Amino acid sequence: MEAIIFYILLIDAISANLMARFGSEWYVHNFRTISRWFPPAEGWALYYLALVLWVGSLLYRTGKLF
Repeated sequence: MEAIIFYILLIDAISANLMARFGSEWYVHNFRTISRWFPPAEGWALYYLALVLWVGSLLYRTGKLF
């Protein structure tokens, strides 16, 4: 169960990084209301990915990932 949640969060973190780096204009254009509250920020997306990878390393060390 933990592995499924981790992989969902990993996909979300990678997509957030891709959107922040390459698709921020598309995001702001198509999601105007949401982009005012949650602007695409590269720093936060990278921090989110680092946290998800850290949790993944903890799950791997406990043997629950694979």
